[in-house]
Amino acid sequence: MKVGNIELKKEKLFMIMGPCVIETEDITLKIAEFLKEISDEMSIDLIFKASFDKANRSSISSPRGPGINEGLRILEKVKSEFGIPVTTDIHEAWQAKIVSEIIDIIQIPAFLCRQTDLLIAAGETGLPVNVKKSQYMAPEDMEHVAEKIRSTDNDNILFTERGTFFGYRNLVVDIRNIPKMKKSGYMVIIDATHSVQRPTAIDGVTGGDPEFIPIIAGSGVLAGANGVFLEVHPNPPNAYSDGANSLELKKINSLLIWLKKIYNITQ
Repeated sequence: MKVGNIELKKEKLFMIMGPCVIETEDITLKIAEFLKEISDEMSIDLIFKASFDKANRSSISSPRGPGINEGLRILEKVKSEFGIPVTTDIHEAWQAKIVSEIIDIIQIPAFLCRQTDLLIAAGETGLPVNVKKSQYMAPEDMEHVAEKIRSTDNDNILFTERGTFFGYRNLVVDIRNIPKMKKSGYMVIIDATHSVQRPTAIDGVTGGDPEFIPIIAGSGVLAGANGVFLEVHPNPPNAYSDGANSLELKKINSLLIWLKKIYNITQ
C-alpha cells in the first residue's frame, strides 16, 4: 500500500507516531525531527500523526488544537521539511476533501467508525483510510466498515485495535482481535497508547497507565499487527492532550529495538 513516499509492506514493521494534538509549530517540528532521525537509524517506515482538532475532549475547557487551516499548514511543513508521510483524523465529512490536499492517509476516530457519510467521504478522496475499531465493536463487525469505504472503489483500508470498554473508565485489549481483523486481508495496527487510557478518570480528563504501553505494543506485534501506533511527547505531563497515556520521546528507542526484533521473529 502506497502512503506518501513509502510503501507499506507486510514483511516490514511500520510506525504511526506523533503528539495527540498539534500544540505549537515549534514543538511539532521538534518531535517530527526526532522521530525521523530514529526511524531512519532503525530502518522503520514512519507516518507522522497529529490532530488539528480534538473534537471529542471530555471537558469543554480542554485544549482542542489550532483548527484545520493552521493544523494542515503545520502538517504540510512536517511533510516538506522531513520527507515523511503525515496523517490526521477527521470528524466531519466536509473535512475529508480539504485534508486530502495535504495528508497521505486519513484516520477515522474509533467513536465515529460507523458514520457512513464520514467513511464514504474519506473513501472518495482515494487516500488510504485507517479506521480505528470502536471500543464497543466486535472485530468481525469491521467488515461492514470496510464495505462502506469499498463502495467508493477505494480498497486501501487499514484497521486499528485500540482497546475495548471493560466497565466504566477502563479499557482492555483483546489480543485476539488482531488476527480476527487480519482475516479481512487488510493490514492491522495496534494502538498501544490509546489502549492504556482511563477515560475521564481524572476529574474530566482522561487518565492512563503508560507503564503498559510496551506490553501492549509487543503483544500486538506478536499477535500479527503490521504496524504500531504511538502517541509521543517530550514531556507527557505537559502535553495538551492524552499526556497520561503518551510515551516519552526518550523511551522510544529501546521500545522500537524490541518491537523490531519481535516483528522479525513473527514474519
